[in-house]
Amino acid sequence: MKNSLTGSGPARRTFLAAGAARAGAALAGPLRANPPAVKGKAVWRDMDQAALDKAYDQAAWAPNIETLIARCETNTEVARRRIGAPRKIAYGPGAYETLELTAAKPQGAPVHIFIHGGAWRGSSAAQWGFMAENFVAHGMHYVAPDFINVLQAGGSLVPMAQQVKQSIAWVYRNAKSFGGDPQRIYLSAHSSGAHLAGVALTTDWEAEFGLPGNIVKGAVLVSGLYDLKPVRLSSRSSYVAFDDAVEEALSPQRHLKRLQTPLVLVHGMLETPEFIRQTRDFGAAVARAGHAVEVISGPEYNHIEIVETLGNPFGLAGQAALKQALG
Repeated sequence: MKNSLTGSGPARRTFLAAGAARAGAALAGPLRANPPAVKGKAVWRDMDQAALDKAYDQAAWAPNIETLIARCETNTEVARRRIGAPRKIAYGPGAYETLELTAAKPQGAPVHIFIHGGAWRGSSAAQWGFMAENFVAHGMHYVAPDFINVLQAGGSLVPMAQQVKQSIAWVYRNAKSFGGDPQRIYLSAHSSGAHLAGVALTTDWEAEFGLPGNIVKGAVLVSGLYDLKPVRLSSRSSYVAFDDAVEEALSPQRHLKRLQTPLVLVHGMLETPEFIRQTRDFGAAVARAGHAVEVISGPEYNHIEIVETLGNPFGLAGQAALKQALG
């Protein structure tokens, strides 16, 4: 193993005088260190509540997050002028159960599925549509599902996870209808989307859907959450209805015996400490369970900058995804 969001529009935006001190000390007496900041009771490892809340707030660690998201939206508009708008297809009967399909020209081509993030409460497939160009240019169909968010679901993560699984099952069952190869389905995901993808990849596909357990042949998960215990203790519990059953069922790290997909896990080194730790701990657990995994760290990348690399054939995540599918 190698170590190496918000929504759009207004809703998205609701996401040294050392010399003088020494001179003063010379007049006022010996220089005294500032008193340490008051720290509250530890709620997770060595973090108090304020520190834990900050560790699950990407915006606190990415001061340019608004600029980056706007750039992604602009890049999507530019990419769609070059390769065309995607087809919108229903994968289920629900209002939110649609996906975007950007088809490649070759018949029998591999399929790449991208699961978007957004702290479970925002964003959309369209916001990250620029990524399609990278995969289509390399002869792969690109699919990006939309799904209900946690606010629309009344605080429950369960419908989100179920719809993500349903969208993957739809791709497997319908790949041939748009020229895809159901035996060559690959996946990438980001942030809360990587959590939902992790849930899908540790699903008992045969029991739930009557499908083979290895329908996804490789996955690149970027900056995900794989154990919900610390997330449950954070401020995210103000809008997510966590309980013991949800924590257990939707923590991918606890169900690795069902994993049948080789993984590449990617994170930026400028992300929150918990997002970095979650990726590294998940990678170590996957390796201990005997599954194929690689962990890639991106120096000088924050939470949004690192997922942008999925749209670049020479980027950390984009290169890894193409290598999985095309060798």
